[in-house]
Amino acid sequence: METINHHLNDTLLMGYAAGTLPEAFNLIVATHISMCDECRARLGSFEAVGGSLIEDADAAVPMASSALGDVMARISGASRADDIRLPVAREARTFPAPLVDYVGGDLADVKWRSLGGGVRHAVLNTGGKATARLLHIPAGTKLPEHGHKGLEATLVLQGAFSDADGRFARGDIEIAGEDLDHTPVADEGEDCICLAVTDAPLKFSGWIPRIAQPFLGI
Repeated sequence: METINHHLNDTLLMGYAAGTLPEAFNLIVATHISMCDECRARLGSFEAVGGSLIEDADAAVPMASSALGDVMARISGASRADDIRLPVAREARTFPAPLVDYVGGDLADVKWRSLGGGVRHAVLNTGGKATARLLHIPAGTKLPEHGHKGLEATLVLQGAFSDADGRFARGDIEIAGEDLDHTPVADEGEDCICLAVTDAPLKFSGWIPRIAQPFLGI
């Protein structure tokens, strides 16, 4: 297991336990907990509490006549995010098991697109309003300063980066909201690979990233 210093917050863990997160956030939570003993234990606590609440519910809720059909339709059309809770025997060298099916393999199988300045990204196929992408940041490279119109979660898979919130290495996850403006900088010596999930476009400070943003989808 990795030595992890930055963890998931309760909101994301509870949303994952309750099944209310978009697929992209399900993916990043599942990937982090596959690397982090502490967050996996916390998730178990939330799931246990949820189970107790269901067992202790006093009033029975009548089921709609269409309930069985609705459940079967959801099962037959389940997305891969519904499967990432299940144990997966294989483990990729760089990517934890929950990422393998989304990527179609490991790091060498990613189909990167340039973002400029040597930075590359690959958008993963997830449903819903949130977007998941892999980022490849060359060692020593500084990303453009930016803020957030919503939530951004960034999980380090290789290397490390630093910003105003500290240093984030493999297994660490940074949760950035609308109150954080930052300029992440990859450590020297090793390229930084991250899984980043957003539910709204970023807010760039510089005019060049702002002009390019609509074409890059960030």
